[in-house]
Amino acid sequence: MKPKMESHTASVTVIGVDIGKEVFHLVGLGADGKIAFRRKIRRLGLKDAFEKLPPCIVGMEACLSAHFVSRTLRALGHEPRIIPAIYVKPFVKGQKNDYNDAEAIAEASLRPNCVPCARRHRTSSISRPATAFAPVWSRGEQRRSIRSEPFSSSKELLSGLERRPCATRSWSF
Repeated sequence: MKPKMESHTASVTVIGVDIGKEVFHLVGLGADGKIAFRRKIRRLGLKDAFEKLPPCIVGMEACLSAHFVSRTLRALGHEPRIIPAIYVKPFVKGQKNDYNDAEAIAEASLRPNCVPCARRHRTSSISRPATAFAPVWSRGEQRRSIRSEPFSSSKELLSGLERRPCATRSWSF
C-alpha cells in the first residue's frame, strides 16, 4: 500500500516526525486537524525537505538523535517539540506503523498539557569549566583513598605475608 502523498503544505500547522535509523516518516496536519500530507524522507534529505515547508510546530518522539534534529529544525525557523513516548502512546490509532506513529506524535505535540523535553544545547567537554568535572574527580579520589587505606606502603603489605612451602604456590596469606 502506497502512502498518501498530497501537496497541501501551505496549510500545515503541525508536523509529526517518526525518527528512524535511515528514514524519517513525516505526517503534516492542517489547521482543521486533517492529514495534509504523508512523506518518507531519507536522513540526509531532512534539511532540504523542511526548507520547502512553512515554519510550523514539529513534534518528534524523544530518542537519541531527537536533540540533533531539533537543533537543525530550529535553525530553519521551525518550532521543534520533543515529546516523551509515554505521552504519544495514547494517540496511536490502528496498527503500529511509522505513519501512524508520526500522526500520533503530531497530535500529541498540539496538546497543551503535554510537557516537551527540555531543550539541550550542544556543548563539548573542552568548553565546560573544570568545576563541572569536580564531582567525578572527587569520587575517583575517594575510591583510590579507600583502596589505599589498609596498606599505606608496599612494605606493610609484604610484612603480612610469610613464606611457606606449598606445592601450588609459594606465597600465602
